[in-house]
Amino acid sequence: MTDLASPALNKGTRAFSRFEWLIAGRYLRARRKEAFISVIASLTMVGVAIGVATLIVVMSVMNGFRSELLTKILGLNGHFTAFPIEREFTDYKETVAALQKIDGVSFAVYYVEGQVLASGKGSSTGVTVRGMDAENIKKLDLLYHSAVQGGWDQWDSSKGIAIGYRLAQTLGVSLGDQVQIINPDGAMTPFGTTPQIRSYPVNVIFDLGMVEFDSFFMYMPLEPAQTYFKKFEEVLKPGVGPLDPLASDAEIDAAYDRINQATAAEIFIDDPDDVVAMRQKLQSDPSTRPLVLTDWQQRNETFFSALQVERVVMFTILSMIILVAAFNIISSLIMLVKDKSSDIAVLRTMGATRGAIMRIFSITGTTIGVIGTMSGVVLGLLVASNAETLRAFISNTLGVAIFPPEVFFLSSLPSKTDPVEVTIVICLSLGLSFLATLYPAWRAAQYDPVEALRYE
Repeated sequence: MTDLASPALNKGTRAFSRFEWLIAGRYLRARRKEAFISVIASLTMVGVAIGVATLIVVMSVMNGFRSELLTKILGLNGHFTAFPIEREFTDYKETVAALQKIDGVSFAVYYVEGQVLASGKGSSTGVTVRGMDAENIKKLDLLYHSAVQGGWDQWDSSKGIAIGYRLAQTLGVSLGDQVQIINPDGAMTPFGTTPQIRSYPVNVIFDLGMVEFDSFFMYMPLEPAQTYFKKFEEVLKPGVGPLDPLASDAEIDAAYDRINQATAAEIFIDDPDDVVAMRQKLQSDPSTRPLVLTDWQQRNETFFSALQVERVVMFTILSMIILVAAFNIISSLIMLVKDKSSDIAVLRTMGATRGAIMRIFSITGTTIGVIGTMSGVVLGLLVASNAETLRAFISNTLGVAIFPPEVFFLSSLPSKTDPVEVTIVICLSLGLSFLATLYPAWRAAQYDPVEALRYE
């Protein structure tokens, strides 16, 4: 069918003209007899906003969760852990000094480590003891600045220990109390191996904000740790002959040199994601001794792979909320098209082209999506930036533990908004909103003005 309008009128309906925006705006404003359609459009707008806000909040929390865990885990454990091979790790100081000179290495630390049973006033629990000197502890900013009681002054000569505040609660000890640690690998006797039992005072209580570290890690000065875990070797000094069987302990000590050992070294690199290239650098450097390297991705592969899968699945599932809202745009526009059939016919007879009718209803539906999307972005960013405050408020109000640290490892609800992900969510929402308008707009453009006005 040919258009009934004059060329002059057709010229006034150019693409996205003021006329098309005016008509679309009139259709968005409710009149009394169109109240039901307006309610449907409003609910659709709310649905889009809720979907966008939910997606932004959940993705921000999951980003914050991953980032916080990486910060905590890599704040104590290096990007690479280097274990000695071929011979004992007696040259740990020289090795760490050589590693730190390699381009791309931020710093490295050496340590002695072992598993023991710790016993206090309250109960006993298995812990990991790590022996480090003050110089290396200062390199670990996360640990050095986490002391809530006591301090690291005179650490090397203190002969005490540092424990997390959750471990202190478990053992029922506070600053200055004695903690007994038991190592099954003790002295050999005619009756077998006897456990090695020592008591140490608590000199530092720290709070790292991660349940695993605050509950199961204990730090000790390097030399006492080497002694406790037998990480040393005594050799006769050069030129010293056989000792008199009646020699005193002082004479025996004076005749021997003590060669200390370390368990391993932690290597911290400038770019945590550049582990492949850095592994080749570290292993091929001629200034370092042979080492077996394990990187943080290998140590935590299962955990962070599960986090990544969860992020993808959550994004896909929550995107369905926006998709459902987009279907609501289709239904509300179809109802609007049916209600406006006579208006469409009048517009067609006045010179509006099929393309103009399509654009009018596309603008109407897309505007619903745009307003809903922008409202959802604002709401989502507000909630994401105050996630921990809202969690604490709801938890205190309802008396229910939300995001319990024993389950999620962290003592607070982290949130980190990624601008790229927010942009993807906005594009997804606007794209679905626009696509949802195409079919109803096309149906509106197919209306025959003669048939639509025949029974008016």
